[in-house]
Amino acid sequence: METIIKIFGEGKDLTILQMSARAFIVYFIALALIHIAGKRTFGKKSAFDNTIAIILGAVLSRAIVGASPFLSTIIGSLVLVLIHRLLRMIILHSKTIGKLLKGEKIPLYQNGAVNEINLRKCLMTHDDLMSDVRLKANDNNLENICEIYMENSGQVSVVKKS
Repeated sequence: METIIKIFGEGKDLTILQMSARAFIVYFIALALIHIAGKRTFGKKSAFDNTIAIILGAVLSRAIVGASPFLSTIIGSLVLVLIHRLLRMIILHSKTIGKLLKGEKIPLYQNGAVNEINLRKCLMTHDDLMSDVRLKANDNNLENICEIYMENSGQVSVVKKS
């Protein structure tokens, strides 16, 4: 036990080597937690998924710097990941809960008209909308565009006319 304390330290007064050893271990624990949470959690970048990434980073950092007990921090992180995974599974079976937790797409342009109300809801200007049209559709004209949506991930999607 003394050897483990010597390597990983105890409390907040950690040496460079102790903090490095903790960082090494926490890195692999984080990889395991990401695997449990699912690859999509860190690839989708939706608000729902980013929430777990931010909280997990904040909690795991406490284990590295010794601000909280190591094992308690790791177990707490595991609980957060399991809650996230459970909610993901519930979302698979309930569109209503999915809309509540993740949100839904918001139409910004349909039937040849910009939806001004939704544009304001998304805190976007016409210039922002046209910027996305240029970037996503490689076009500078709405005449060639069928629909534009603000997706629940916060990204804008542009559907061209066929």
